[in-house]
Amino acid sequence: MAPRTRERPRARETRAPARRLLPPARAAAVLVAVLVLAGGAYAAALETSVFAVQKLDVVGGTPQVRREVRAALATELGRSLLQIGSAQIERRIAPLPDLVGVSFDRRFPHTLHVRIRAERPVLLLRRGKDDTWLVSARGRVMRALRTPRLSSLPRTWVSSSTQVTVGELLPAHEGGTAAVAVAAVGRATFATPVRFVRSGASELTLVLRSGLEIRLGDVSDLRLKLAIARRILHAAGATAAASGYLDVSVPERPVLKLLNAQVSTGA
Repeated sequence: MAPRTRERPRARETRAPARRLLPPARAAAVLVAVLVLAGGAYAAALETSVFAVQKLDVVGGTPQVRREVRAALATELGRSLLQIGSAQIERRIAPLPDLVGVSFDRRFPHTLHVRIRAERPVLLLRRGKDDTWLVSARGRVMRALRTPRLSSLPRTWVSSSTQVTVGELLPAHEGGTAAVAVAAVGRATFATPVRFVRSGASELTLVLRSGLEIRLGDVSDLRLKLAIARRILHAAGATAAASGYLDVSVPERPVLKLLNAQVSTGA
C-alpha cells in the first residue's frame, strides 16, 4: 500500500470586521455639529484677544518711512489678526506719499509683519525761488522741502502757475519726464552727476555739473541713448571738467562737441 500523505492544514481566512456606517441622518448631524464648533471657534477668535495684534513688525524703507507706517497702522493694535486684510492696510497707508506699496503677513499669535516698498527720491522740483518738492523715480511728489540747498539731487523747474500736489504723479511735461530720465541714470554713467534737467514738449536735456549737456530728445530708447552717451564720452576721454554737448537724440547719429572741437561719430 502506498504511504498516506498528510494534508497541510489550510490557513484560516481572516476577514476584517465590517465597518458600521453611520446612518445618513446621523452622519449629517455630526457634520453639522463639527461645522458649528469650527465656526464658533473662528468667531471667538475674531472677537476675543486670542490673536490680538500686539506688535507691528515693519521692515524695509528708511527709518522715517517705517515710523510713518507704524503710526498709520497703530489703530490695528488690539484687533484680531483674523480681522485684518489688505483692504484695511491699503486704506491706512494710501495717504503716505513715500510708499509704492506694502505686503504683509500674519505671524500668529500676536504679530503683524509689514514689508515696505518705498519710493526712491531722484529729483527736486522747483517752482520759482521758494517752492521745492522732492520727487520719486515714478514722478510722484513725495513732500515739500524747506532747505533744498542741503540736497545734492538734480533740479528741474516748472512755471509759477503749475499746480503741485503732494502724493500725486507729475504730468510728463511738468516734471514727470525729468524724473524718469534722472532715475535711469546710474551713479557711474557720467564723470560728474546731473545738476539739472531741462524738459518740455520736444526737449529732454541732462546738464551735468561740469556744464556738459546730454541732449536726449525724448524718453524713447532712453537706456540705449544713455549707454551710447556713456560709451562716447569714455572713448573721447571726457573728464569731470568737460563742457559742451553730446546729442544722442538720434542714437544712430550722435554728435559730440567738447569745447570748440566738433566730433561726429555717426554716418
